[in-house]
Amino acid sequence: MRHAGMGRQPVWLLVVVVLVSGAMVARLAWLQLLHGAENRARADENRIRLMPRNPIRGRLLDRQGRVLATSRLTYNLYIQPQEVDDAAWPALRDRLSALLGLSAAGLDERRRAGRNAEGFRIPLAQGLKSDQVLRFREQAAALPGAVVDVDVLRHYPHGRLGAHVIGYTSGITEEEYDRLQDRGYRISDRVGRSGVEKAFESHLRGEWGGQQVEVNAAGQVQRVLGEKPARAGKDLRLTLDLPLQQAAERALDGVRKGAIVAMDPQTGAIRALASRPTFDPNLFSPAPTSSEWAALNGSEAPLLNRALQGFPPASTFKIITTIAALESGVYQPDSTEISTGSFCTAGLCYRDHVSQGAIGFPLALALSSNSVYYRAGLKMGPAPLFKVSRQLGYGQATGVELKEEESLGLLGDPAWKKRVLDEPWTAVDTITASIGQGAVLVTPLQMARAVAAVANGGWLVTPHLVERQPQRQWIGFDPTNLAVVRGGLRQAVQMGTAKALSDPSLPAAAGKTGTAEDPPRPVHAWFGGYAPAERPTLVVIAFGENSSGYGGTVAAPMARTVMASWFGSAKASAPAVP
Repeated sequence: MRHAGMGRQPVWLLVVVVLVSGAMVARLAWLQLLHGAENRARADENRIRLMPRNPIRGRLLDRQGRVLATSRLTYNLYIQPQEVDDAAWPALRDRLSALLGLSAAGLDERRRAGRNAEGFRIPLAQGLKSDQVLRFREQAAALPGAVVDVDVLRHYPHGRLGAHVIGYTSGITEEEYDRLQDRGYRISDRVGRSGVEKAFESHLRGEWGGQQVEVNAAGQVQRVLGEKPARAGKDLRLTLDLPLQQAAERALDGVRKGAIVAMDPQTGAIRALASRPTFDPNLFSPAPTSSEWAALNGSEAPLLNRALQGFPPASTFKIITTIAALESGVYQPDSTEISTGSFCTAGLCYRDHVSQGAIGFPLALALSSNSVYYRAGLKMGPAPLFKVSRQLGYGQATGVELKEEESLGLLGDPAWKKRVLDEPWTAVDTITASIGQGAVLVTPLQMARAVAAVANGGWLVTPHLVERQPQRQWIGFDPTNLAVVRGGLRQAVQMGTAKALSDPSLPAAAGKTGTAEDPPRPVHAWFGGYAPAERPTLVVIAFGENSSGYGGTVAAPMARTVMASWFGSAKASAPAVP
């Protein structure tokens, strides 16, 4: 019996071997034949890594090719999430913290915030110093999954200069990524947030590239399988003039809040556009601190472009009223109106700072006599006043490229008052509108457009920041009527409220001042004008928000600074006459 049992043992062993071998063959067949393609793809995913390379954003240049915005190199610390799982992360984090002097908690937070479904590398630290880069490279072999790489950041070499018109960039949000990923955006992308950076995002951004590399089990790169270079964005030449922009920024140093616009009245090309308070767009490269962000969103609103916001235009609006009075036919170019020290209507009396008796519109503009314009407004009524306002572009978009940031201002005409306030129009509404108060708001850029139309003989130009074929529309004003207005604006500089621009070092200038009430806050100061008076090449609008000073003492000197820069540079660059 013992020998029989021993004889059957090889049979059972054979059966076991056959079953085990069969199972192995079946498993291999299942892996190789049924799921071979899938498993090979998984194996490739384990050994092949995609390392994206962000594109260099196109530069912003002024009209002479001088750099306003560019990119700079920076060293950043990343981890490859495929190579560092949750178990391995604490040890790597602590080594990086000790080696580079970085906060462990901060590394945790940035790893958590940077997780993405695509498996792209996660930025842990930006702007590493040279000694940090050197220490990392010395210990790189002991830091699997971490890498220090060269990256590019947006750089504004002139800091705060032109910040509102140039704009800034910042990291893409999750909502934006969901919406834009089909257009080639990545989770670590940066996008234009304001100004030209936003308006011309598609032109400036370029196209991502990357390397496809093979790594071993330790995550070390074995070879580069392929590379697609990132395509840089396109440069963009603006109409801005760097020295004139610098002069506009200097001119605003005298006010806490305000704006300046300088524009070619013939083409609408914007030569300078400044707003105060301002900010340094470099704060967003890579990102402002919490305290910096709080300041940027404080009560002073430094991110707000005041050149595109509406304010009561005050006596600068008398340009509109003069044209309306003449175009309506109620007055003729040689008509006169009474200027008195006080004016009464509807049981209310209003003071005037001048009392000249019967005067024509040129002198009324030069001296800014309120009583003349009260009477003119009542005689012609509100309809011509608001018609001319719209013809000169008030209450509507200017056409500038920064359309998402631009206010339309406000023309509170009788229809608006009835619709919004459900109240009838009154004589008081007419006289307050005639001098640019009441429910009338105008942006500095809209005013530049209106003044340009007077300067160029009746063409409504489209302001623009990027060189292009000029767009302008003939308004149809009687040239004789415009000549009356131009004469009054010239007299305002010669002997009226804008005498601050009567400077022998400048070409003959013309313009109108304004001082707008804003109770209970201090008054606004305005100046809108142009030079040379006979053949204008530059319109300048200067605005001081709640400046506590008058248009002639605050805004006009600001405009003089801008004109001195422009025409001084023109003289310096003019060829000598033989």
